[in-house]
Parts: sequence; C-alpha cells; structure tokens
Amino acid sequence: MSKAIEAGKLVADSGRRTRASKKVETVDMDVVVVESPAKAKTINKYLGKDYKVLASFGHVRDLPPKDGSVLPDEDFAMTWKVDTASAKRVKDIADAVKSADGLILATDPDREGEAISWHVLDLLQKKKVLKDKPVKRVVFNAITKKAVLDAMANPRDIDESLVNAYLARRALDYLVGFNLSPVLWRKLPGARSAGRVQSVALRLVCERENEIERFIPEEYWNIVADLKTPRGDQFEARLVQADGKRVQKNSIKDGEHANRIKTLLEAASYSVASVEAKPVKRNPGPPFTTSTLQQAASSRLGFSASRTMQVAQRLYEGVDTGGETAGLITYMRTDGVSMAPEAITAARSAIGDQFGERYLPEKPRAYSTKAKNAQEAHEAIRPTDFTRTPQSMKKYLDADQFRLYDLVWKRGIASQMASAEMERTTAEITAAQGGEQVGLRAVGTVVKFNGFLAAYEDNREEKQPSDEDEDDGRLPPINQGEAIDKEKIRATQHFTEPPPRYSEASLIKKLEELGIGRPSTYASTLATLRDREYVTIENRKLTPEAKGRLVTAFLENFFNRYVEYDFTADLEEKLDKISDGSLEWKQVLRDFWKDFFAQVEDTKELRVTNVLDALNEALAPLVFPKREDGGDPRQCQACGTGRLSLKLGRYGAFVGCSNYPECNYTRQLGGDAEAANGINPNEPNELGTDPETGETVTLRTGRFGPYVQRGEGKEAKRTSLPKGWKPEDMDLEKALKLLSLPREVGPHPEDGKMITAGLGRYGPFVLHDGTYANVESIEDVFSVGVNHAVSIIADKRANGGRRRSAPAALKSLGDHPDGGEITVNDGRYGPYVKWGKINATLPKGKDPQAITLEEALPLIAAKAEKSGTKKKTPAKKTAAKKTTAKKTTTKAKTATKKTTSAKKKAEAESDNS
Repeated sequence: MSKAIEAGKLVADSGRRTRASKKVETVDMDVVVVESPAKAKTINKYLGKDYKVLASFGHVRDLPPKDGSVLPDEDFAMTWKVDTASAKRVKDIADAVKSADGLILATDPDREGEAISWHVLDLLQKKKVLKDKPVKRVVFNAITKKAVLDAMANPRDIDESLVNAYLARRALDYLVGFNLSPVLWRKLPGARSAGRVQSVALRLVCERENEIERFIPEEYWNIVADLKTPRGDQFEARLVQADGKRVQKNSIKDGEHANRIKTLLEAASYSVASVEAKPVKRNPGPPFTTSTLQQAASSRLGFSASRTMQVAQRLYEGVDTGGETAGLITYMRTDGVSMAPEAITAARSAIGDQFGERYLPEKPRAYSTKAKNAQEAHEAIRPTDFTRTPQSMKKYLDADQFRLYDLVWKRGIASQMASAEMERTTAEITAAQGGEQVGLRAVGTVVKFNGFLAAYEDNREEKQPSDEDEDDGRLPPINQGEAIDKEKIRATQHFTEPPPRYSEASLIKKLEELGIGRPSTYASTLATLRDREYVTIENRKLTPEAKGRLVTAFLENFFNRYVEYDFTADLEEKLDKISDGSLEWKQVLRDFWKDFFAQVEDTKELRVTNVLDALNEALAPLVFPKREDGGDPRQCQACGTGRLSLKLGRYGAFVGCSNYPECNYTRQLGGDAEAANGINPNEPNELGTDPETGETVTLRTGRFGPYVQRGEGKEAKRTSLPKGWKPEDMDLEKALKLLSLPREVGPHPEDGKMITAGLGRYGPFVLHDGTYANVESIEDVFSVGVNHAVSIIADKRANGGRRRSAPAALKSLGDHPDGGEITVNDGRYGPYVKWGKINATLPKGKDPQAITLEEALPLIAAKAEKSGTKKKTPAKKTAAKKTTAKKTTTKAKTATKKTTSAKKKAEAESDNS
C-alpha cells in the first residue's frame, strides 16, 4: 500500500497529507469499500482521515431478469447489469479512487461479500481508474477496532474460488428460474415462479401436510399411581411393566386393557424393589450458527428468520455504546461452531469474574458441527466482548436488539462453562395382587451444581436429546424393601397426534440436516415462499396454499430429480467444493445443464390434460376429499352424472364438473368442508333480510371466493369478503355493512365535494375528486372520519395524485418475448408492470424493486386476456416480432371468444367495486 500499516495499530488522527502534481492536488489516502452505510460509518471512525470509507449498498450489479443473461451455448457467458442507483454509487467510488493511493475491498467475509468485492473491482477496472494503484482485500469477522485494524494489517487478494462458487450458484439459480418457470406458466396457469432451493423447501412443507392429512389417530392409555412413603411423603410412579412385558408409551391400546390393569393396581400391595441414585452431567451446547440462532429466536422470541437476521445485522454493524461505536456480535452468516482462541480466553476470563472459578472447566471446550456440508470457515456467532453483558448494554439497544443480544451472549458464555451436575434417582416399585405383578418406576432429578445453567436467568436452556420427560424434580427419601401406600390410580385416555406443521425454525433445521441451502439463504428462501403465496404462516406454522401444493405436485411428477433432497444436497456439496478450489465451476454447470435442458425440452410434448390427470391423482386427498355419505368423491353432486376434475383458469386451478357448461358446478381448490362433501357452494346460505329493501341477503361461494349478495338477478348487489373475514364468521350485520359500501364520509372542507370510503380491487380506500388513497384495514372504511380522510388523501396527493404526469419507470425488467420493454412503475393504485398499453398491478405486498421478468410476464398475460387489450409491438421492433405479437393477440382473442356466460357470472361474483 502507499503507507505502512503496523499490525493492530493505526494513528487515526494523522491528518490529511497531500502532494502536488503539477496543477492537480492528489489526496494521500486509501478508499475502503464496504456494503452498508452503517458499517461504513463505524469503520471510518476506526481508520480516521487517511481513509475514505464508502458503501456499495450491497451488490452493485446483477444478471438482468431476461432471457439470455446466462448463455449455456457460449460456455455460460454471463451478462451483468448495473441499475441506476448502483451506477451512482459506483461513480462515487470511482471518483474517489481517481484521487486516492489505493483501494481496499472490505466487504463481508463470505461468498456474497467476496462477490461484491469482485464486482466492484471489475467495474473500476473497466472505468480505467485504478491504473497501477494497489488493490487489497481485507476481511474481519467482527466490527471492532482491533478486528478491523488487524485485518488492515493482513490484506490478501480476492479469493477466486469463492467468486467462482458465487458465479456457479448465481448461474444455476438463473437457469432453473428462467427455464422451469415458463414451463409452469404454460402447463399450470396461475402458478408463480420456481426456484432451485425454494422448490425443495416447498416440497418439505407440502409433504408434511400430506402426512397430516393421511394421519389416522390411534388410541392409547397412560397409567400413573399416586403413592406415599411410610413417612407420609407423596410421589408418583408410571407403569413400566405389565403382563410380563415392558410397557411403552403406546402399549395399552384400549380402555378395557387399561381398566383391567387399573383394577389390579387398586387392589395391589406395593414395595420398593430397588433404589438407584447416580450422578449425571449435562453439557452446554455450542455457540450459535446462523440456523441455530434463527431457531432459538423463533422458539423463544417469536422472531421470523428475516427479522432475526435484520436485528443481528444491526448488532454486527455497530451500536453506539456511549461515545464508542462497535459491533456487539461477530458475523451472523456462518455454519461454524468454534470460537477464536482469543475469544475463548476472553470468555473464560468473564466466567471467572462473573460466576467464579468453580464455573470454569479444566480445559476450554471445543465443538464441531454435525450439519451436513458445513464448511466451518468462520467463527460461530458470539459477543465481540464478553464483558459487555446484556444488562450493561440494555440502555443502548432497542427491545429487539436487547433480546437477541441477550440470547447470543448467554449462549456464547455458557458454551465455555462447566457442565451442570445432577443426581438422577430411579425407584423401581413392584405392585402385587393375587399372584400377578406389575412394575412401576419413579424418577427424580436434582441439580447438585448448576454449572452453565447459571448463565440463563430463567434456566430455560433448550432440552438436550438425553433429557427424559419424567425428570420432574426431587424424589422423597425412598428405601429399598420398604412398603409403599397407594393413594390413587389414574388411567387416562390419549390419542396419537399427527406430526406438527413446520415452523420457520424447524424447517430451517430440516434444510440444514439435509444439506440444502446455506446460512445466507434460509431467510430469503422462506420470504420467497410467502411472497409467491405458496405458503401462509399462522401461529408461526407454515401451511401450504393450494397453488403451492399444485406446483410441488407438478414438479414431483415431471421434474422429480430437481426437487429430490439428495440431488439438491449433492449440488450444494459441489458448490462448496468450488469454494475450496477442488472443483471447476463451469464443469458443474455443464453437467447440470445437459440433463436439465433435456427434461425441459421433454415437457413441450406435455398436454394440459396429461398434467391434470397426474395432479388429480397426486392431490386426490386435497382435491376430492372423502364424502360423509361414503359416495364417490369425484361424482358431481350438483348434476349427479358428471365427474369432478381439476380445471385451469387464468387465476389458477379450481375444481369443476365434466358436464360444463350444462353443469356449472365449481369450487375453489381446498374449499370449505361443506363444498368438499358435495354440497354445491353456489347454493346461497341465507343470512337474513335487509330491513330497508326487504331483499334477502345471502352468503355464497364462487370461483373467486366467498361473497355476500342482496337480492337476485342481474340487479343484485354483490361484494366479496375482504381479506381476513371468514365465511363462518359472517352474519347479517356484517353483510349489510359490506353491502352498504361505498359509504359517504362527509364533504371535503376545501371544495365541499363528497369523500367516500369503500372496498375495491386493491383493498379498502377513501376517495375524493378522483383521488384514491388506501386505508389500513376494512374496519377503517366503516369508521374513518372527515379529518382523518382529508389527511390520508393529502398524503396521497403529496406523493402524486390524479393530475400528475405519467409516472416515471422505477426500473426496467428487459424486453417482452414479443418485443417491447417491460417496466415497473408506481401508479395511483400502487406499483404495476407496464408493457405497451398493458398495465398489470403487482400483488399486494410485493416489493416493486424485487419483481423479476419471469414474475411480470404471467401478470401481463393475465391482464391482457382479461381486458382483451390488443398487444402492439413498438414500431421500431422487427417485422418478425410484429408477427409474433399478432399471433399472440389472435390466440388471446380466440380464447376470449370461447368464454361462456357461466364464466361471466363467475367474474361478476368476485367483486363489483
């Protein structure tokens, strides 16, 4: 570098030095590039004025979301694109480098961090601003002054193997997404995109749901005796032996058997056959990895994986601790379970100071991971300074930061503490009556020395696999050979339960066990499944949506290899081998692409009827649940002769009758129990009579969900149930409130024009003079007053209202296959994708900056078909593309002409606002 860097020591206030070069004054400094502004701010304080620290704001470029960004026929050549925001940041970095002595790339110490440094360096080389200036790569596992200065004293070059692993992973994900997703759109309308890791995670969730649906509860009985010693001390013992056999949890299958044993016990005499007390030790667990931190934060704090990582990121990047800014935890994307030697020394010192020498084991503890494919390249997640206790840091942290730091600190310090010492007492008791004997067992555990449990204020350290359910406290003094009195015999009936649905934490644990995904991918994988509406999360449990189960069934039937657990794990292992330089990355791509492309090509011969037949069979329990009368689940109960089958519409799959259009029976996939048992959901459920009009108000279900209706015929008023309102909770009062919309709120104080509130396609809103502004919930529609409505509308107009000019594009997604650019725009009703004259609104909650081309295409296709819009290719495109667009339009028109009156009726049912 241009100046000497002493190991572990820099003079931060050495000032700015300059040198004259003819008429240009060049600043004698180095430019340091990190990912985030928060990280830049913290590191800049450590390095001082001789360094300029700039943030790249994550990746500065990516593969454009369009076909051709990865070219297998050109040895997987990759085309990168810099978006507008990143271009400005790259320019700022380039301008700073021009007048600097050198460049230091200090991005995160993982594959993604290495890739960001590589991208920045490549762009700067293309801008020709580096010339002969030195470039160094530094990494640090913690953002503390010592860690940063040590890293600056020991620079290295960019790790090409890590970069190659990133390129391979990025290319694989692109090739799967851009080749598999179009197959889904063609063969399974209404489906969203498919991904390499997301599809496997979704399969796990769907398979668990299948297990739950197939599960048949089994009866079993538990027998417990409440006993008393001669000294009057009470305790309980569980049945462990009867009929000369060992009794397992589910051994006693029926009440008759249980009552026979209970009768014997009630008349039996009891004696203590043996008493054994033996010491046991319980060892602490290792410090957190990314996945175990996410699991613990989910089970104890109720955090989602993404929330955990967001909070951990802030703790890592730096917190102002009263005059000093420092990272409180080490890097939070890791699968390593070890701590650096100096960290172990610091932890042992803190243990001695805070808990006493008794709590220090003789030797430091060493850990190794059992997770498949774990690289352990980095330290575990730990506090950067063990003397910073959670309580001492509490005043500097918000509630989430404190709770997560408390979790990390306790786990980190406990991992180096002495084992907890316990005494487990087991009393074997014999009950004899009339020549018959049964055995019972009483178990108690007493903590003799709490050891590492002292680190946990509430002693709620998670159970180890060796823990026994019956360990419920101390037993009273019991002597071998003495008689025991019976107090009460309890026989309780139980039923086996299905396996629980995955939580985010348990799914992450399963993925890790299978070797699928990496620490940095779990949170984004789960977020993708939610964003694509493949799963929902309720009470912290993951439930697959109908479209998620359809996609999984399709992939299992037609792309089974690519959702196999072993195949995906093997691919992850190959990516890890690329990381350590033992495998050539393009060869991995060649091997994958050869078979994958062939399978994609084979699906072109698939007919939709073939797909539906396969899905009807694979999803039979979901699509055709058993009927209460024992009849054929696939017989249409509306007409009595038709066969029920999956149908594909522009909004996805539904169940319909083979006698359509003569029989217009339809129901949603995974509809309510009544509909599933053959009751036509189109039959109205009467809620009462509107006192003002005298018309009957009914609750109905159409292809697009439940709705309420007042009256009959074409003039009937209809409105869909808003999100969060369940059909089973509907009554006349709620229905009348919905049917009364839109509601007049009051005149606007400025112009006297009426403000109304209602429920539309894009959710609840208030409206004034053509300006729509969304409100938070449907309840607000019924209660919002004039003042609040005026404020909401003013805010909307301040951000762009009715009379604003055409909105500028937020980003370009690339070209449509039929020609013409697709852009993402922000409109009056929210963000949308635009192609020519077609505007397709983004799904609620979808980040407009995250939308991709493959996600935009089906939205545009659905909008074009619904509106009948003629899709015109821009004039400057080629004649060939015009021909393609014309053919596409003709097909869309043909499909539209085939729409029947029943289809129009279904559309009317969905929404009238």
